[in-house]
Amino acid sequence: MTKRHGYALLAAIVAVVVVISAAIYVGVAADDSEEKPLVGGGTPHNSAAPASVGTWVGAWSASPSGAEPGTEANGMAGRSVRNVVHVGVGGSAARITLSNLYGQQPLSITHASVAVAATANNPAAAAGTMRRLTFRGSPSVIVPAGQQVVSDAVRLLVPHDTDVLVTTYSPTPSGPVTIHPQARQISYTAEGDLTEDVTGTAYTGQTPYWRYVTALDVLSNESDGTVVVIGDSLTDGSTSSVGQNRRWTDVLADRLRDNSDGPRYSVVNQGISGNRVLGSGLGRPAENPSGLIRFNRDVLGRTNVRAVVVALGVNDILRTPQQTDANKITAGLRELRRLAHARGLRVVGATLMPFQGHRGYRPHLEDTRQAVNAQIRAGKVYDAYVDFDKALRDPYNPRRLRSDYDSGDHLHPSDKGYKRMAEVFNLNDLKGSAPAEL
Repeated sequence: MTKRHGYALLAAIVAVVVVISAAIYVGVAADDSEEKPLVGGGTPHNSAAPASVGTWVGAWSASPSGAEPGTEANGMAGRSVRNVVHVGVGGSAARITLSNLYGQQPLSITHASVAVAATANNPAAAAGTMRRLTFRGSPSVIVPAGQQVVSDAVRLLVPHDTDVLVTTYSPTPSGPVTIHPQARQISYTAEGDLTEDVTGTAYTGQTPYWRYVTALDVLSNESDGTVVVIGDSLTDGSTSSVGQNRRWTDVLADRLRDNSDGPRYSVVNQGISGNRVLGSGLGRPAENPSGLIRFNRDVLGRTNVRAVVVALGVNDILRTPQQTDANKITAGLRELRRLAHARGLRVVGATLMPFQGHRGYRPHLEDTRQAVNAQIRAGKVYDAYVDFDKALRDPYNPRRLRSDYDSGDHLHPSDKGYKRMAEVFNLNDLKGSAPAEL
């Protein structure tokens, strides 16, 4: 078999894996082309609001990646869950997505609400912003196991660069709770149904997870579309300061909002710590699903997507079983590009950053990283690329992170390192559609 035929066969195998996995894995997604009505929650929950004009975009999102340990029997029964999420772009209306992807029985939500937080990292709501959420006009909803639901939109003035509170109440045991574990943000719980409590004083329970909520969209005049970043812990923001929104995607969102010459896009972060291009965790559905498996849901399923950024590959090299064939990794990355191109979306990819000094470092793994980066730089993987490797490596030892960009584990950046990643990103690379396929 020639090398060319070998690559063609590999691409065909990858495509089959994607189709089969998507059939197992897909949930009920929002239809971005449908204009959802702005549903009121009744007095006093919906006060006067601006006219409903603008574009629906993703203001925040997080990928569901597993079930919360210890919730197998009762879930969050009898407790209000108040998630704190940070939006980079503002709007005049909001809607949320709730997921029961890892649940094993239907999830009953009898009340849900959304509000602007009074201050950062706080369960209290700003005066006049508490809104009751409905689902097809009803205040309650049943989320089937393995699926997700989207709320009706409510009129709410959401400022950019602010925290938003998304609260749910489930009265009955629902089994495993679907979470995003590396939130880098403290959220809260309270006993009883306190979904519309404004003070937040009863929210004494704390958690480092986001539970159930996986997306918040806004009707915005500040943005024309959404950039989706799919990645691993380096995108998820592991080691960034908790509650400070210093992931590199947060800084990228600020740059896009403040730069009048760049595209008017919001940014949503679909990073999962430990994520790989090719391999997934255990279970059905798989915990920590591979980039290939989750691409349709986590990227193409987001609201009004205009461009895609891919920052995956280092865990394929580092995690067991270690993938040392750079061609297999780049074939998987090109498959992600193909899926995006099928939707007319431009793809910007990232080079893999160095990790010498990390406990998993081995010289032959460094060779694989360099081989992947060589293909990316040669233009064989993405439409354009951002060279995170060059930007953060030690100039005197390019196998390592520069010391002030290193969090200390020799793999994940410091806050300064994350900021540098966003600073070297060429905003104009996000413009335009996918090039024609020959």
